[in-house]
Amino acid sequence: MKYIKADTVFPEELLAQIQKYVQGRLVYIPNPEGFRKKWGENSGSRTYLSLRNSEIRRQFDEGKTIGDLMDDFSLSYDSIKKIVYSKK
Repeated sequence: MKYIKADTVFPEELLAQIQKYVQGRLVYIPNPEGFRKKWGENSGSRTYLSLRNSEIRRQFDEGKTIGDLMDDFSLSYDSIKKIVYSKK
């Protein structure tokens, strides 16, 4: 997160009101409720894992064993088992 100077963002009147309470200190202003992104949405990790897990489920449904999927995707037995038996 980058810092920005308040006088470049806030109107003078608002800045004057804020300065009545805080001067020369850092203030964090959170996003509005419900605006926060979920894990992995910015980096694309969420999409990547969703596509990978769908592919694992598809291959399992077509008859590949958990052992084969472990080798193909370099995941543990428990990870593959959790993916193929999860409700999706």
